[in-house]
This record gives sequence, C-alpha cells and structure tokens, in this order.
Amino acid sequence: MQSIHKHLRRIAFTLVPLLFALLHATDILPIDALQRLDHFIYDLRLRATMPRTKDERIVIVDIDERSLSELGHWPWGRNKLATLSNELLNRQKVALIGFDVFFPEPDDSSGLPSLQRLAQTDLRDDPGFKEKVAKLQSTLDYDALFAESLKDKPVVLSYYLTNDKARTSGVLPAPMMEPHQLQGRAVGFTSYSGYGSNIEVLAKAAPLAGHDNPVVDGDGVVRSIPLLAEYKNKYYEALSLAMIRLAIGLPSVTPGFPQDRYTQRSYPHLESIMLNLGNKSWPISVDDHVRTLVPFRGPGGVSGGSFEYISATDLIHQRIPAQKLKDKIVLIGTTAPGLLDLRSTPVGEAYPGVEMHANLISGFLDDRIAVKPDYAVGVDVALLLLSGLLLAIALPMLSAVRSVLLSVAVIAALIGVNLWLYHAGTLVLPLAASLVMAITAFALNMSYGYFVESRTKRDLANLFGTYVPPELVDEMVKDPDAYSMKAQNRELTVMFCDMRGFTKMSETMEPTALQTLLNDIFSRLTQSIRANRGTIDKYMGDCVMGFWGAPVEDLHHASHAVKAALAMSQNVRDLNVELVARGVDPIGIGIGLNSGSMCVGDMGSDIRRSYTVVGDAVNLGSRLEGLSKVYGIDIVASESTKKEALEFAWQELDLVRVKGKQQAVGIFYPLGLLSEQTKESAAELKIWALALRSYREQQWD
Repeated sequence: MQSIHKHLRRIAFTLVPLLFALLHATDILPIDALQRLDHFIYDLRLRATMPRTKDERIVIVDIDERSLSELGHWPWGRNKLATLSNELLNRQKVALIGFDVFFPEPDDSSGLPSLQRLAQTDLRDDPGFKEKVAKLQSTLDYDALFAESLKDKPVVLSYYLTNDKARTSGVLPAPMMEPHQLQGRAVGFTSYSGYGSNIEVLAKAAPLAGHDNPVVDGDGVVRSIPLLAEYKNKYYEALSLAMIRLAIGLPSVTPGFPQDRYTQRSYPHLESIMLNLGNKSWPISVDDHVRTLVPFRGPGGVSGGSFEYISATDLIHQRIPAQKLKDKIVLIGTTAPGLLDLRSTPVGEAYPGVEMHANLISGFLDDRIAVKPDYAVGVDVALLLLSGLLLAIALPMLSAVRSVLLSVAVIAALIGVNLWLYHAGTLVLPLAASLVMAITAFALNMSYGYFVESRTKRDLANLFGTYVPPELVDEMVKDPDAYSMKAQNRELTVMFCDMRGFTKMSETMEPTALQTLLNDIFSRLTQSIRANRGTIDKYMGDCVMGFWGAPVEDLHHASHAVKAALAMSQNVRDLNVELVARGVDPIGIGIGLNSGSMCVGDMGSDIRRSYTVVGDAVNLGSRLEGLSKVYGIDIVASESTKKEALEFAWQELDLVRVKGKQQAVGIFYPLGLLSEQTKESAAELKIWALALRSYREQQWD
C-alpha cells in the first residue's frame, strides 16, 4: 500500500488508457481507430482459419464476360432466362435455384408491345394482323415464358432494400416476422425505407424471395449480412436464409430470445433466429442487429476454389452433360465487372456478391458461422479491468526489464484467450481495445517522467526548433503551456514534395557532388516552407514532408501551404537554369497538398520519435503527390485545400479514386493568385471548365 501511495499519480496516469478503452468497449465513447483495428484483427483471424476447400453442394451459375459476349449485353431477354431455368430444373435436376439478380421492369425486347400497339392503332382494321399477334403472344411474351419456367418450382428470387424513400418498385414477398412476435423488445434491426423488387408476374410465379443487402462497415468492407431487415415494421429475410429454408423444407422463422432469466430482463435484442419445422428447430446465432458474419471459405471468384463456377452460356447452349448438377444448390449471379456486383471483403477487394450468399448457405449447412455474442461487451470489460489494473499497479513498481516482460505476458495472454475462444467456440470477441490499452499503458508509464518534466521554455524551443521556423518558436515560448507534443486532432494542411529525375542523376554524379546538390535543393525548398509558416515534418530520401497549422494554430494554413508550393516550384525552375548552364540535367518536383482533420503530435518508438501528422487526410496528401506525375504537373491539391485557399485561381484536373478511398476525390492545380490572373487566363480557365463538364456528360461534339 505504501508503494501504491508513492506511485499514486503515476498509477492514475497509467489508468487513462484503461478509462478510454472502457468507454470505447461500452460504446459510451466509441473510437473509430479501435473499431478499425478490431476489423483488421478479425480479417486476419478469418483469413488464417478459412478451410480453403470446395463445397461440392453449391454451384454458381456465372453471368460472366464470356456469357455476355455470346448472348449479348445485360439485361438479357427473359426467354433466355427461361431457357436457363428450364435447363437447370428439368435437364440438370438441381435441388433449388437462387437468383442474385432481380427483374424490376417488364421485358419488351421481343417487340410484342409494339405489335400490340399496331394492332390497336394503325392496323386495327386488319383482322389477320390481330390474329397473328394473338398467336405470337405465347412465344413473344418473354415475361410470361420466364414466369412459367419458375411457377411451382424450387426457386428463390432476390430484391434489394434501400434508404431511398422515393423508391418502391416491384412486389415485395411476404415478411418473415411481425412486430408482435418480438414481445415489445426494441431489437436493433437494420432498417430501410424503400425497396426495388421484381415485377408482379414473376413475383406471383416465384413468391419466395430474399433481399441481397450486405452490410458495409466503416472501412468500406463487407463482413456481414442482415438475416432479417426491417421495412415498415415488418421483417424480411435475406436471400441466403430464404434458400436454406427452401432446402430444408420451408421451416417457419421465429425470434430466439435468451434463456437465462437475468439476460431475459437485461438484454433487449435477439440471441438467434429459430427455424422451426415440426419437432425440429435450428437456431442461427445473430448479433444485436440481427446480422450474421459471412463464413468465407476462401479467396473467392472462379479461381478461388470455394465453389464450382459454370458459365451461364454453357448451360443455355446445353454444353454441360445432363444431370451433372443433380441435387445441387444453384445460385445465379455475375462476376462481370460491368454489372457492379463485386464487393470489398476481408478476403478480396473485388469479391463476387453472389459468392457471399453461397458462403452463408455453406456455413448454415455446416454449422460453421462465427458470431459476436450478446455477452461480448461483458467479456471485453472484464479483460480490460483485469489486465488494465494489473498493469497500472504493477508497472510503476517494476524495473524497466520486468515491466517489458509483464507487458509482453499480458498482451500474449489477451491474444491467446481471444484466439482460443474464436477457434473453439466460433466466438468473435473484440481485442483491439485491450491490446491498445496494454501497449499504451506501458508506453505512458515508461515515459511519464519525460512528459511531466519537459515543459519548460528552453525544452520547448529545443523540442520544436528543428521542426518549425524560428519566428514560430518565438511565439510559442511566450506561452509554453499552450503547446505540447501530445497527439491531438487538428484541421491542418499537409504537403508531400518529391523530386523527379534525382535517382537517375544520383547514378552518374560523384557522392560529394550529389550531397552538395541535394543539400542545396533541400535548403531552397525548406526556405520556401519556413517563409510561409510551415512546419518541416521530415526528409525521406529525395522527398520532403511538411504541414501547416501546428504546433502554432494558423487559420490560413491552406493558403500558406499553396504559396509555399508555388514558391518551391519557382525555386526548382530557377535551379534548373543553373543546372543546365553547368551541363547537369534538370530535375522536376511533384507536390501533393491536402487539408483536413489530422492527428498531430510526437510519435514513434522509444528509441526515436518525431513531431509528425498521421491520419487519412495525410495518406491522401501522399497519394496526390504521386498523381502529379500522372497528370504531368508539379502541384496537385485536393478539393478541401482549394476550398480553404480562395484567393488563388484553380484549374480542376479530374475526379480520381485513390487507393484506400471509396469515393472519388476532386483534384486541382493552383494557377496563382486571383489578383494576378489576366483576362486571357481567366477566359482559358472558363473554357477548360466547360470542356471538362462536357467530357463528363459525354457531350463529345
């Protein structure tokens, strides 16, 4: 107790990461970075434990590029789909078919509606024409042909749910569950406000249907599917659930409530979905949003090895021997990129959407579905408290070596328990908060003295002097308590500047001459950054990184960064004049600028740290620097920087999707200050904007 009292302040300091981890674990203060880390850990476990074997029970009929090449672009006439259905059901004798495509509009491709209009208008007085049209109807009504091939057959159609309230097309199937079955529980279903379903004639012929909506996590990756989704207080099943129900005899669906008395009172969600058929029941575990994780078997796709893929054109042309697919469960979907059913998943960035349903069906049949249980939060909190309190109390009393050993042992135990529960019980439990808490508690405890004792004016000047201009250090010294190396999220502008042609130059120049030239270039670039209130982050080979807005707050950080970039570009042009005069090949630069929320602070290892920025906005700045070479210019800025630096004239370059981003990003080139633009340059910029808009609207003329 005396030791605890002696180190009480240090223990309290070490408990800070435990507090934040508990707030995250209980969802009081969710931390996005920890959620992403949990996703990353889950993905690693999943890839490491996938069976990577083929499930012979399930076949995917692929509307692939070869099918589109032989049979024409999608959508096909439904007479072809009728041929495909009849081939599968009658000649191949498959067990059931699930369509991972839907049919929201009537098929007029046969021309029958045009003939019928002629019979009622221009040729209404020609009884022979009317009679021929009536005779042709049975062969030209493709929707009726397709519907007849589905009628009273083991077929499941698909549809989609959306949050577009204005979209309600087609006919929904009957819901699987009504609100009264939930016994007043506020279950957190994935809810939608609209839908797009199949036309009535097909919905009547094949009334069993399931939605094909995946759940896209915050990092843009699909890991789960809502088994039941809510629309207008009614609950509709997923395509995979509808198919598995059809495969085992169409059991009814009822909610599965916790059996424990205490849990019944405290847990408002469902524990499982129950499939009931006679005296048999099959529970399917779900999370608190009635979702289930997709049990991926392997990498996915035609060459993934998890399921057999058969090209749709081979079935339509009867190239597959009769009854080769007898008693198989068949999913009809597409891997053609143009049909946009490829998803980013933990096992592939372009994973066929149809194969996710196949994986779920396979997992149902094998009882091989991992689940995040309802007690996951309790387990996470218990492990956090146990490991966090142990580290907080023990670390201040141990030597550096023993502190390392204890921390490593705690981290290994957390990982071991988590992996054992996943392997033995298919339980997906969070791990990121515990790991980060343990690592952070160790780091904070070991660096406590340094952080506490380094807040003086001289230390501040020494700390920031190598990063920021001297005039900014002078500002900071006036109020040292307002600045620290502690990480924080700030609105900043980051710059990446890379030299072009320097690698080739380094192969021919003497080392000392190369060193002199590199120092000269860096000095000129650094002067431009410092002259515009920028902070030098680091030099990386022939690249320099800087940012604006920290440690001294700068409301005009984007404008200063753009001014610096233009000055650096001019400096390199001036230098090239000197290099050419000396018989040396000129060099180029590429600069990327981005503004946004970034984490700025002292980061690194116990051996070496630096005042730097990290985050998604920083990564985007790096990506933009790489794009400068693609577009043949020296500066590429994001739309966020352009919006912050309104005193410049900007030329829009393009919309690009950079690595790691799901949405397109606007990129721009600064032409200089608006006040310096001529009438000619302004007119040219307007013409460019018009050309770019016409290009995007495909107005080629």
